[in-house]
Amino acid sequence: MAGAIASRMSFSSLKRKQPKTFTVRIATMDAEMEFSCEVKWKGKDLFDLVCRTLGLRETWFFGLQYTIKDTVAWLKMDKKVLDHDVPTEEPKTFHFLAKFYPENAEEELVQEITQHLFFLQVKKQILDEKIFCPPEASVLLASYAVQAKYGDYDPNVHKRGFLAQEELLPKRVINLYQMTPEMWEERITAWYAEHRGRARDEAEMEYLKIAQDLEMYGVNYFAIRNKKGTELLLGVDALGLHIYDPDNRLTPKISFPWNEIRNISYSDKEFTIKPLDKKIDVFKFNSSKLRVNKLILQLCIGNHDLFMRRRKADSLEVQQMKAQAREEKARKQVTRAAGAARRRQRRGAHEHRSAN
Repeated sequence: MAGAIASRMSFSSLKRKQPKTFTVRIATMDAEMEFSCEVKWKGKDLFDLVCRTLGLRETWFFGLQYTIKDTVAWLKMDKKVLDHDVPTEEPKTFHFLAKFYPENAEEELVQEITQHLFFLQVKKQILDEKIFCPPEASVLLASYAVQAKYGDYDPNVHKRGFLAQEELLPKRVINLYQMTPEMWEERITAWYAEHRGRARDEAEMEYLKIAQDLEMYGVNYFAIRNKKGTELLLGVDALGLHIYDPDNRLTPKISFPWNEIRNISYSDKEFTIKPLDKKIDVFKFNSSKLRVNKLILQLCIGNHDLFMRRRKADSLEVQQMKAQAREEKARKQVTRAAGAARRRQRRGAHEHRSAN
């Protein structure tokens, strides 16, 4: 009898110990993962788990994005996942994306995984025409994307039509010219052949170095109104805040660099930008949606923090990451050089046999 009671007690305590869970699906730029999360988990618990799974340490650039009522939102680190305004059905889907962009990709992006995720995200934005890219730059970028995917150009392998199924250029660029897909392939391949010897990570970094100079790179745009009620666009990026005409996202009417802003305050749907220079007028604007206002504020705080951080010495963690990345790069270069030497030897031996 006592044994039966004890077993019942241990069974009920076991039931109590098992935490309640829910399922989450995480979509990165090139994969999907599912996790079982405890109901008490905060955004940081889930975010840290995703970063550990990816082996990603440069966490400060990224976030978990979801959409609510056609508005983009980001999971808050200090708030329970289930306390966010997310759909009730499971699995709950979040997108692991870059939330903040570097000023200089080559200097700031250390890990290969970080560079790769940025490359995929920026490439998609250019192809989806979220970032305007002129035709010549589009072809050059396409050639680096091909190098990253296919490795060195080999006319015996990469024959006419090998890019037929690839999406490499924005539709706007294709529609500008009376050119067949074969003609575009020829243009891209001419550049692609020039990139011989570049590994995937090097080709992706060259892509980012070109893309970061495009005017719309890394800018989050929001519809706003100034005090007079004039419709404008606000752009938030790594360098500061920019005000645009709604029909021109390339050239701002006015910019406020982060280091020239004394204060940004937000109250009752109205934002106030106070420049350091008191001779410059305070700029006030509002946006109609509370969710959008919260997002603007988040992006302002995050971008400003990173702007200030870049202007200080690297933390110990970043110094260690950079040292590891340099060692890894040197090791890969030695391996690649040895592989290239072996290929040359084989070619030489083959040519020698053919001559005899």
